[in-house]
Amino acid sequence: MMQKYPIGIFDSGVGGLWVLKEIKKLLPCESINYFADSGNCPYGSKTKDEALSLAKKNIEFLLKLKCKLIVVACNTVTAVAIDNFRSKYKVPFIGMEPAIKPAAMQTTSKKIGILATENTFNGRLFKQSFEKYANGIDVFVQPGHGLVELVEQGRQNSKKAQSLLEEYLLPMMEKGVDTIVLGCTHYPFLKQIIKKVTKNTLTIIDPAHAVAAQTKRILLECDLISNAGNDPKFHFYTTGEKTIVEKFLSHEMDSPYRLEQIQV
Repeated sequence: MMQKYPIGIFDSGVGGLWVLKEIKKLLPCESINYFADSGNCPYGSKTKDEALSLAKKNIEFLLKLKCKLIVVACNTVTAVAIDNFRSKYKVPFIGMEPAIKPAAMQTTSKKIGILATENTFNGRLFKQSFEKYANGIDVFVQPGHGLVELVEQGRQNSKKAQSLLEEYLLPMMEKGVDTIVLGCTHYPFLKQIIKKVTKNTLTIIDPAHAVAAQTKRILLECDLISNAGNDPKFHFYTTGEKTIVEKFLSHEMDSPYRLEQIQV
């Protein structure tokens, strides 16, 4: 019975739609409920307690919708609270793992850059991945101040976005960085402008596919995967402006869906 229940995904805004795309591609029979807390975005600049409180509301909203597994498509929340959620709730949780391992494997200069939020850098998962996989690698970290807000406004290809990315990425390149990790789910929407700023000379590591693969593994392990032939449904909820989410969905979704503006 639970196999027919939807996957729940939440993020502080539209960033997790990139993760949803990968999950939908890998698990085409799964129904998905996506919650964008754009009204409280960004999470990266909030205190740990604030991020935890907001995330709990999101989770409890998705659990009321009978979600069988929850993807925390937010690096900040994963960093500060994923352990708490796994101990408190009965459903499986998938978080955003810092993609230091693939970056360390792909760099030829042995120098990688990570663009993320400060809460992500301060989290246990980042420190654990750093200690495990960054031996012999120079790692340059850069908080991406202002980038999430631009993506939420649909200005990911704006001059302002280009200016900020030049400020953040060019100093890393001058130090020999040849691989950049996108440590926030909003940042893949900036890929085209990143390629422009870096003249397409950096390897870009986006963890969304790995998150989708882990979601599939856990569904199989827990006997929760939907049967072939299931007619999937896609419901989207936002605490922000519907027009912003609609704009992204019109580009990214190739299936019928329902979108609602809510308060939680």
